[in-house]
Amino acid sequence: MADDFHYYEPEKGHGLPHNPFNAIVGPRPIGWISTRDAAGRFNLAPYSFFNAFAYTPPIIGFASTGEKDTLRNVRTTGEFVWNLATMTLANQMNATSASVPKDVSEFELAGLSAIPSTRVKAPRVGESPVSFECRVTQILQLTDQQGNAMPNWMVFGEVVAVHIAKHLLVDGVYDTAAARPILRAGGADAYAQITPEIMFRMARPT
Repeated sequence: MADDFHYYEPEKGHGLPHNPFNAIVGPRPIGWISTRDAAGRFNLAPYSFFNAFAYTPPIIGFASTGEKDTLRNVRTTGEFVWNLATMTLANQMNATSASVPKDVSEFELAGLSAIPSTRVKAPRVGESPVSFECRVTQILQLTDQQGNAMPNWMVFGEVVAVHIAKHLLVDGVYDTAAARPILRAGGADAYAQITPEIMFRMARPT
């Protein structure tokens, strides 16, 4: 059986052409995060380590590798907006991943509309069909097993306002596949999308 598995210990290297970690833990939702700095400048960036963590109150979070503008902005303002990245917005989302100077707007770079939020000052992506306005609850620097600080920070935020395009509500139920969300699927350029034909249902045991 041992010959049927590729075994490695991460600290010693994986011995493969590309680190498989991101591809194994995937597809992963995209944290398309918009923020505003203290001077009122807008920032928009995608994060591949993102998810939801609690229902009540709703908590979402994303991880930043390195001290990036998004991290600095949420520390300063205590707020951010998550915007759903969809197949129709894939190229625009990808454009916002570019490393640009602070005075360059990713919204303008990608041809996107920065529209006002309701409860926070950070903008929403006008073209995105779903947005969560969030207030920061925790910012945690990650550590390794020895307790050494890593250049990675986890940002958690409470969702205080939700915007959903009405065409995605079918008889009052949100239709996940209708939005065709895209997800990170590992590697440098691998993505996946959720479509109606890949959906299936399975009831939990009672």
